[in-house]
Amino acid sequence: NLLLLDEPTNDLDVATLRSLEEGLQDFGGCVMVVSHDRWFLDRIATHILAFEGDGRTTWFEGGYSDYHEAMARRRAK
Repeated sequence: NLLLLDEPTNDLDVATLRSLEEGLQDFGGCVMVVSHDRWFLDRIATHILAFEGDGRTTWFEGGYSDYHEAMARRRAK
C-alpha cells in the first residue's frame, strides 16, 4: 500500500490535522508526503528526501528537525 500526499495539511483545522496524523501513523504501508509544513513533517516523517537545488537530492534517515540540524552542521564545515 502506498499513499502519495501533496500538501495534505492545507486548510485543515486542528482536529482534522490530528486525525490525519493519527491515520498516517497507523497506516500499514508507505506514505510519501510533499509538504512545506515543517511541524507536520516533524511529527510524521521517519525519512526525508530533500531537493536541494541544482538537481541535487539528499536522502536522510530521521525526522525534519534532525535533517535541519544535520544540514546546518554540514553548511558550517
